[in-house]
Amino acid sequence: MYSIDLSGKVAAIFGVANHRSLAWGVAQALDQAGARLLFTYQGERLKDKVAKLAGTCSNSLLVPCDVTDEASVQSVFDTLQAECGRLDVLIHSVAYAPREELEGAFLNTSRDGYRIAMEISAYSLIHLAAQAAPMMKACGGGSIITMTYMASEKVVPKYNVMGSAKAALEHGVRQLACEMGPDNIRINAISAGPVNTLAARGVSGLNEMMGHHRDKAPLKRNITLEDVGRTSLYLASDLSSGVTGEVIHVDAGFNIMAM
Repeated sequence: MYSIDLSGKVAAIFGVANHRSLAWGVAQALDQAGARLLFTYQGERLKDKVAKLAGTCSNSLLVPCDVTDEASVQSVFDTLQAECGRLDVLIHSVAYAPREELEGAFLNTSRDGYRIAMEISAYSLIHLAAQAAPMMKACGGGSIITMTYMASEKVVPKYNVMGSAKAALEHGVRQLACEMGPDNIRINAISAGPVNTLAARGVSGLNEMMGHHRDKAPLKRNITLEDVGRTSLYLASDLSSGVTGEVIHVDAGFNIMAM
């Protein structure tokens, strides 16, 4: 059990796909801290996997959600209000781009591919934050946490349009932090090092990327889901009460290295 106590708090987690998901690492940490969790799943294909994981948590709900469908998103927050009556933490770990956009040259990015990546990976944060705001305000504040990657800052070959989406996501974090701060709603991003997640497998050369990261990072290792979970737990708790609008690197120090 972590020393941070989130008993009585409710967290909505968007983006668990399987046991390797960053969002699952976050969920485990929040569950161990005593939070009640609401999980969403994208489509029937993922329902059983997410339901099995949610079932291992002490107090959880499971609802479908397509972040591109406003009615679907509204249904999640209606369920939160009806079943929990509050929302304290929102985890946004949602990202997607068509596979073909991650294989060729960035110069050849299609209009539809760019739009899809931006809508799902960046705009969805704004939409979810807007829905969460009234509930968090009624609780006296809250914490929103999203997942980014250093391709927003530097070139990562083949990451292509997802780098653009992550840059837009990080801008959204700063803009929302400014606007939501007066209601004591904090929003931060975790820039995680490469992890062998379902989403990461869509990027060619993942194994080489992870090997390079491990060799060059000051801590000489790749990060784990637990690393991301612990940082999220800090950001979800009052220990980070003065932190908002930040991008926190959880990458074993890789981002500081020039050579």
